Amino acid sequence: MAKAPVMHARFKSPSDRIFDACNILFMTCLMIVTLYPFLNMLAVSLNTANDSVKGGIYLWPREFTWENYHFVFKEATIFHATLISGLRTVVGAVLSVFCCTMVAYTISRPEYVLRKFVSIAFILTMYFSGGLIPNFLLIREIGLMDSFWVYIIPGLIGVFNVMIIRSFIEGLPEGILESARIDGAGDFMTFLRIVMPLCLPVLATVSLFTAVSQWNSWFDVFLYNSSNVDLSTLQYELMKILQNSNTSVNNNGGDYASAFAGSENTANLVTPTSIRATMTIVASVPIIMVYPFLQKYFVQGMTLGGVKG
Repeated sequence: MAKAPVMHARFKSPSDRIFDACNILFMTCLMIVTLYPFLNMLAVSLNTANDSVKGGIYLWPREFTWENYHFVFKEATIFHATLISGLRTVVGAVLSVFCCTMVAYTISRPEYVLRKFVSIAFILTMYFSGGLIPNFLLIREIGLMDSFWVYIIPGLIGVFNVMIIRSFIEGLPEGILESARIDGAGDFMTFLRIVMPLCLPVLATVSLFTAVSQWNSWFDVFLYNSSNVDLSTLQYELMKILQNSNTSVNNNGGDYASAFAGSENTANLVTPTSIRATMTIVASVPIIMVYPFLQKYFVQGMTLGGVKG
């Protein structure tokens, strides 16, 4: 079988070369704009705090130090809070994706007579909510205060995730589901053995959304578990460290040396700016490590899940 001729660069027309040059330039600028904030935060977090106050830190630390990370991780509760954050991320993502997929499968079936009404009811919750105080009273009345499950149960069903999964399921060949029913599989077995494996790309996408939301969440800890140190999360502990550093500086009239006079080395003081940069890196690294493994499914799931609305 003859191979199709490959156009060499020297045979390209001037318009093609201009397009390629503009495309490379645009993608290079996009890469720089995307990576620079993170690399700048990394440089600030690895630079001495009193030197960072002067400014001029871009992509590389001017005075390298680990003092900022030492200050953050010396807190006794950080490692336990990291464990709680990881646990809520894994448990919350798995249960939420499973429940959202069951709901999406249900409202995607044409034989379900209430699917249109239920879909509209779900979509309305994206525009209207009960408010903070009613939600707090509800959580208190059902006994979820000071418990781990307050991180999981209220967010089990995400309407946006349900709609993405439903669109993906509606695009599956109906013949596959019919053949499963002919073979004697019930609705749950069809869902478990047929639908979920076929929905792997969109499930990976939704899992990433849910995991990032669970990992970054701290406000629910503040509302429901702020008095329970054993259930505190990494994000909440980092927020408290930053808040304490800001309070110390404000109480000392902006004098960093007086605010952090208890530091082991006065040459390596910490500032709210350096702590904020360090916190950003610490909170981002786990998600960055997971994303490459889900990138293929993430792109495919977003493409196929958005074909039908």
